[in-house]
Amino acid sequence: MTILDNTVTFRRGLTLKNRLIMAPMTTKMSFYDGVVTQDELKYYSLRTGEVGAVITAAANVQDNGKGWEGELSVSSDQLIPSLGRLASNIKRNETKAILQLFHAGRMTNSRILRGTQPVSASAIAAERPNAEVPRALTEDEILVLIDDFKKATKRAIKAGFDGVEIHGANTFLLQQFFSPHSNRREDQWGGSLEKRFNLINQLVDAVISVVDDSNIKDFIIGYRFSPEEYEEPGIKMEDTLYLVDKLADKKLDYLHISLNDFKRVSVSEQYKEKSIMQYVHEKISGRIPLIGIGDVRTKQDAEDTLTNAELVAVGRSLIIDPHWTSKVLEGKEDTIRRVLANQDREELVVGNGIVEFLNLTMPDRLR
Repeated sequence: MTILDNTVTFRRGLTLKNRLIMAPMTTKMSFYDGVVTQDELKYYSLRTGEVGAVITAAANVQDNGKGWEGELSVSSDQLIPSLGRLASNIKRNETKAILQLFHAGRMTNSRILRGTQPVSASAIAAERPNAEVPRALTEDEILVLIDDFKKATKRAIKAGFDGVEIHGANTFLLQQFFSPHSNRREDQWGGSLEKRFNLINQLVDAVISVVDDSNIKDFIIGYRFSPEEYEEPGIKMEDTLYLVDKLADKKLDYLHISLNDFKRVSVSEQYKEKSIMQYVHEKISGRIPLIGIGDVRTKQDAEDTLTNAELVAVGRSLIIDPHWTSKVLEGKEDTIRRVLANQDREELVVGNGIVEFLNLTMPDRLR
């Protein structure tokens, strides 16, 4: 028996059978219109049943929020049957299914949006090659965006998911509103730190109200965030600790940090004594569970993550070995597959989109 085997019960009543979660990872497997494919169902089917919960790849809440080809969508009622197949596919052997809701903002392009200009908080291009200048959202469009996150939450409930995760990380739209790099507005949606938090504040409250008003039992709401940006000006640790402090007081069920290494230390000189995750965990101070993450490859990594978190998200290790969880929990770590061989891709349902992701993040584990 290990601490990883312990159950976790959230404020809304949902219980996870263990503390291991499959992290949300881009698959690029959906149809052009965001409908789930058979390959996608096989991919999740192979990796569910052992972890406590699976958080899906990002699903856009608006057509102009699409970030890449092959992306999941929750932007219309027509997609509920497709999403229902995905939810029921994941919900096996008491594993819970969580749908990640997002909008790409400026992290897309007019080709993916079929000729439409990307949108963001302000007309500032991202600092990446070939980035297009987005159009700043109007106030009316911001209110529609909040409403579309509410509608997406209702669809997730109808589709049979056990929860939603609001994606405020990885430089996508909600992070763009919080960032002083992408948000140069001078209205109620930007300027000061408090105003840059306004969209997140109202949107989170709106999603919470949908779940509370629906009277559904055991349906949870999480929020994912990235702790730092390298752009100047950009999100710093002080900003993130403000964000975390505000969100930890809301009726959310968990917060989910986005890191490439659970041991990572801040780039800021004032925050080098501890890991980023420890600073965040201390700021939360037991108010809400934190999901830790970042290159978890072994049982020891997972247990070390739990020193500064209540749950552990595992990503790339589960792509390479779908049975990583049972092997860790049953003391069979010596049998874990550590590299992805080209000839194993079909068996593991690993398409080109996932290989592209692995190539960017851990080329050492591709053969």
